Amino acid sequence: MSETGSERRMIRPSFVEEALDALRRKGLPTAPVLAAAGLPEKVDEPVSAEAYGRMWLAIAAAVDDEYLGLGGQPMRHGAFVMLCHAILHTGTLEQALKRALRFLAVLIDDPRGELIVTDRLAEVVLHDAGPARTAFAYRTFWIILHGIMCWLVGRRIPLRLVDFRCAEPAGVADYRLFFGAPVRFDRPESRIAFDVRYLALPIDRSEKALKQFLRAAPANLLVRYRYDAGLVATIRARLRALPPATWPDFETTARSLRLSPSTLRHRLHQEGQSWNAIRDEIRRDLAIAALARGDRGVAEIAGELGYAEPSAFHRAFRKWTTKTPGSHRRELADRAAAPLAPAAPARPHANPADTAREPPETAEEPARTADERP
Repeated sequence: MSETGSERRMIRPSFVEEALDALRRKGLPTAPVLAAAGLPEKVDEPVSAEAYGRMWLAIAAAVDDEYLGLGGQPMRHGAFVMLCHAILHTGTLEQALKRALRFLAVLIDDPRGELIVTDRLAEVVLHDAGPARTAFAYRTFWIILHGIMCWLVGRRIPLRLVDFRCAEPAGVADYRLFFGAPVRFDRPESRIAFDVRYLALPIDRSEKALKQFLRAAPANLLVRYRYDAGLVATIRARLRALPPATWPDFETTARSLRLSPSTLRHRLHQEGQSWNAIRDEIRRDLAIAALARGDRGVAEIAGELGYAEPSAFHRAFRKWTTKTPGSHRRELADRAAAPLAPAAPARPHANPADTAREPPETAEEPARTADERP
C-alpha cells in the first residue's frame, strides 16, 4: 500500500522519543515541551512534521543546544542561522559543503565531517573522537546537512548510501524509509554518498529566500527533501503490493508506466536509483522482517522473495548486511535472550531449518534472481 501525501509528512513515534532523550539526559521534564508542540504526554502515533519541528525547537531552547546534546559541545541558539548565512553566497555546492563542514566542526567539535571526492561519488564521512554515537545523532547530522544542501540547489540530492558506525537501532525500518537509500550499520565510519556531479551545481539563493527557509525550519528539513515522491516511489509502492516471486520484469514495468525501457532507466538514474537497487531494498526489508519472526526457514524465505536457490539469497543477504541469514537470526536470538540470561554460555537455539543449509562464507559475485537484467 502506498503512502498518501499527508502520511509522508508524518514522523514516527520512535524519533519523537529519541529527541526527548535530550531532556531526559539533563533531568528535565518532557511534558512542557510536548505541550508547547501541541503533542500529548505519551506519543504513540505518528506526528506531523510541523509538530515535530515545534518540539525540536522547544527542546533546543530548553537545553540551549540546536544539536540536542548529540555533539562534543553544544550548538548554541542561533548557530543554525549563522551556518546558513555563512554558506549562502558560495559559488557551488562543493564550496558550500566544505564551508558547512568546517563551520559545524567549530560549532559542535565532534563529530567532524570530511568531504571525500572520487571519480563517481562525493562522500561526507564523519570522524568521531571517541565511541560511536547513537543512530539518532548521526541521522540528525545528516538531516541538517542534507536539508541545507538540497535547499541551496533547489532540488533533492538523491543519496547512494547511508552508513552508520553504530549498531542497528530498534526502529531500523524507519531509518531505511526516511533516507530512501541502502542503509548499513556497524560500519567503520558514518557517511553519506551521492553522485559527484551534484557538487558542481550553482548556488543561487537570496537573503529573502533564506528568511523564508529559516521561517519553516526545521519542519522543512524533515519533509521537503525526503525520499517520498517521484517515479521511484511509484515503483516501490507497486512492488510492495505484490509478492516478490510475482514481480514483473523491467520491460513489463516500463510498459505499465507507459515508458520505454530506456526512458525508465534514465529517469530512475535521475532520481539516484536503479531497478535492481529498488528491488534489493524491498527484498532486504522483507527478509529482515521474516527472519525476525522466526516462523519459517531460510529456504522458504528465499523462495518467497523470488530466489530460485537458497544460496542466491544467502549471497544477497551477505551483500546487504555482511552477515548470513542464519547468523543474523542467531544474533536476534542472542539479543532476545540476553536480558533473561546474560551469562549463559550456551548458544541460543537456531531455527532448525537454518542449520546445515548455511553455505560456506566465500566471496562470490552479487546474487541475481532469474528475471534480473543488467
